[in-house]
Formats: sequence, structure tokens, C-alpha cells
Amino acid sequence: MPEGTKRTVRDLRRGNRSVLLRSLYFDGPLSRQELSRRTGLSAASVSNVVAELIEGGLVVEAGTVESDGGRPRVLLRSARDYGRLVGVDVGETRVIVELFDLHLSRLAKADLPLGDGGHDVQAVVGHIRAGLRTVIAEAGDGPGIIGIGVGVPGVVERTPEAVVHSQTIGWDAVPLEQMLAECTDLPLFVENGATALGQAEMWFGAGRGCRSAVVALIGSGVGACVVTDGTPYRGATGSAGEWGHTTAQVGGARCRCGARGCLEAYVGAGAVLRRYHAAGGARAEDADEESALARVLADPAPAARDVLEETATYLGAGIADLINLFNPEKIIIGGWAGLMLGGRILGRVRAAAAEYALRRPFAQTSIELCHLGPEAVAVGAATLPLARLLDRGGVPTGPSRAPVVDGRPGLGLSRLPG
Repeated sequence: MPEGTKRTVRDLRRGNRSVLLRSLYFDGPLSRQELSRRTGLSAASVSNVVAELIEGGLVVEAGTVESDGGRPRVLLRSARDYGRLVGVDVGETRVIVELFDLHLSRLAKADLPLGDGGHDVQAVVGHIRAGLRTVIAEAGDGPGIIGIGVGVPGVVERTPEAVVHSQTIGWDAVPLEQMLAECTDLPLFVENGATALGQAEMWFGAGRGCRSAVVALIGSGVGACVVTDGTPYRGATGSAGEWGHTTAQVGGARCRCGARGCLEAYVGAGAVLRRYHAAGGARAEDADEESALARVLADPAPAARDVLEETATYLGAGIADLINLFNPEKIIIGGWAGLMLGGRILGRVRAAAAEYALRRPFAQTSIELCHLGPEAVAVGAATLPLARLLDRGGVPTGPSRAPVVDGRPGLGLSRLPG
């Protein structure tokens, strides 16, 4: 065996902890006997590892269940209050910061409009910092924070710290992880927003139980998370999934990225609104994009109907490309604009996809809406530190170094201004 692939006893034990903790997290409560059957680990290994997890506060007892002729079996589940998770969505018009318990129940939320500063990097970092202060204060005393996940638009490269490239908002090699690390000791996890959304939907939403899916994020921008064999596909350098910048029409409308004919220039919220106004639809100068899109959806005029019909055709054709390329079990449409549009035109989108996709793979694919709602990117961002915790079998460390108090994560806010 090559030197680089040798596994130590510690590695094996951590692997066992991870397997058992994941089983309890996603499928619990379970008894020790059920854990042994599900994981293939011996009863003795399950008993020993479970004892460690209980002692560390990661697992708790959850009642008993009658057994066949023997003593009642004790049920176990992951501990909701072991630690907290922060999810940040750097969106098109606002930064949303949310604090969750370990089971992803929201404890506090800060919604911070970007304002005149737009996506100026320092302004965005300032919003994240302010949001952290707000949610921690709102939630009050409680378990420590395991880590902060941040969902961003654009391509995320790791060098090894996360660097963000996003043409549509003017970010070129922005060292976002390094900038955030200057104000907090907490572990940081930066990921493309569509990829973060995709992980959440695969774990808890419409993709649960699937191994192959594409989760589309549609707001002003358009992206996708391509999931193969249960894992997001990132490509050679992390830019896979930029579905919004595939070509819908050669020489077509100018996209925010600078190219022509991108899918985003036809199905993104801003693009839908521009076509509606060009067709004579009423313009509300003081309305944000969400309110403006709601007006289009409520407008019975032919101009609105025609724009929505055209949007359904472009979106269906784009989904057909995903079906033909990746042969997924499901296409899941999310994002605030995706959910608003899908609630009105999903049937027409499916019809257009059927027209443009190959018949056999289309017949094997379902097209549905995201289950986690319009703010699922923040939930997905919170799954990033959670995934690291589960992968490491409950060891609360990440790319950054977090304080640990009595075996549990601490707040790690020594550098976060008050």
C-alpha cells in the first residue's frame, strides 16, 4: 500500500464515528442494534463509539422501544443543542445571516440590504460582521458556534483559502475567507450559493433520497449545482455549474457577465423585467426586483402573458440541456425568482423541456420546485460547517482554528468588534 494511503487506528475510529453520527443525524432516532445492522459495524464497535459520542455531547438518548422478548431498546439521536451553525447568503440585493441549531432550526436572522454600496467587498464583509453580532445577540446564551458557512455568487477557488471570482458583481480574485478571518476565529466555509443550496436540498428537501440531480438557483443571477453519485460536481477548479452562462441564443441579449445570449439574460429576474417593460408593461420605479416580478406575475395583460410564455420556453430549453448532458433523476428549481416563476409557469416549463430534450432521459427525470423556500441558500451555507463536523466524526474543527471549551465549540468572537 502506498505511504499516502495508509490508515491509522485513529483514522479508522474517526471513520466509525462519522458513519454512526451520520446515521443518527439523517435517520435517527435509532437503537444500537439498528445502527449495527445499518452500518455493518460490530455490536462492540457500535457500543464503544456511541459511548464516546454520548460522553462528548454529540448524541443523546431519545426514549425506548419494545423489543421482541427482550429488554426495551434505547433509542439514540444526534444532539440538537451540541452547537450552533451560521449560514450567510450574499445575495443580489441583501446579505442574510441566520443562526441555526444543529438540526437546522432557525434561532435568529439578520436581513441587511446592500444599499448604495452594492457588492463593494468591504461593505459586504461589514454586513456579514454586523449580521453575526445581531444573530448572536438575538439568540442569547447557548451552545457555541461550530462554524460559519457563506454562500456567494460566482466561482470559488481554494488556494487554499477561498478566493471568489464573480464577473456579474465585479469581484476578481477576492480573498473573502482571509478578509472574514480578520474579524472572527470561527471556522469559515465559503461556497458558491447554488452549490450550498444544492447540498441543503439533497439533504433535507426535494432531492432527499436521490443520487443524481441538478438543483437550479434562479434569482437575478442563474446557477446550478450538479450532483452526481450524491456529491456536488465542482469541475477542475470549482467553476462547474455556471448554467446561467450557457448560450441560449447566439448573438442574443447582453448578459451581466459581458457575453451575449446567456441563459441568465433570458430567465433571470432582471431579464424578465426588462422584457416586460420593453413590451409596454408598467414600471414601478421604487419597487425592488421581488415586488416588481410579483407585479408581472399578477398582470393579466397580453404583454405579461407573452413574456412569461417566452420565459417558460427559454427555461424549459435550458433544463432540456441539463437533462441531455447529465441524465439526472430530478431537476429542482429554487431561488426566490425560480420559486415565484415556477409557481406560475412550471407546467409550461415542463412542456418546453419535453420539446427540447431527448425523449428517454426526459421520461426518466422529474422537474419540481425546491422544498426549502426562497432563503434556502442560507440553510445550505449552514450545512457547510455541519458537513465538516459529520465527516470528522464530531471533531469541531475546520479550515480555521476554533476554540473548544469542555469538548464543545466556543463562540470564537475574540476578533469580532462589539
